[in-house]
Amino acid sequence: MTNYCVTLVKDRGSSNNIEAARGLNTSTRSALSADGIGHFGVFAPLFGLASNELYLVTHADKTHSPAKYLQSTNLDILESIDLVPTVRPVDHSPRTVPGIYVFRWFEVYKRDVDEIVRLSREAWVTFEGGFDTEVQGLFAEPDRSGERGKMLLITWYRDLSVWQASRRPAAEARENFRRRAQLTIEAKPIATGLVPAEEQE
Repeated sequence: MTNYCVTLVKDRGSSNNIEAARGLNTSTRSALSADGIGHFGVFAPLFGLASNELYLVTHADKTHSPAKYLQSTNLDILESIDLVPTVRPVDHSPRTVPGIYVFRWFEVYKRDVDEIVRLSREAWVTFEGGFDTEVQGLFAEPDRSGERGKMLLITWYRDLSVWQASRRPAAEARENFRRRAQLTIEAKPIATGLVPAEEQE
């Protein structure tokens, strides 16, 4: 099983995330790789996070934390969550395509996870066919015990105009999304942009 870790990193020493992104995409990435931890991407906020915050998404064949690999004492981990893929991703290579990556966090009842996955997978057939968009991953917490938990959907859009247009999907997708929303306690979308590693060199 591939285990993902989504980490919210804050640079306490700066009002922006430029140096933090550079470090996460170079020295931190190299240190993670040396220990067999894969790099899915570094994502800078457009809306929903502070200007000096970033998401670091990593994966490995076991649970892990990037905490000891952060190279700057100014970097704090605000939140870190272990997740496992459901139906996506099947390709765990680093993301490289520029565009908008929306992190949509769901609070759900764990008994509904499988149904949420089914509804999502069916909706993507017409949703992705109708817009310049692609779902990158739908994740759940590995521990299904307990009543409530989190899921994460990461979706790529070519730009914000595509995201806006996608609020009006085809009827088939719209019905599945409506049913998924009924199973969701709350949802929190955060818009980000991929920070390509080559920009840091």
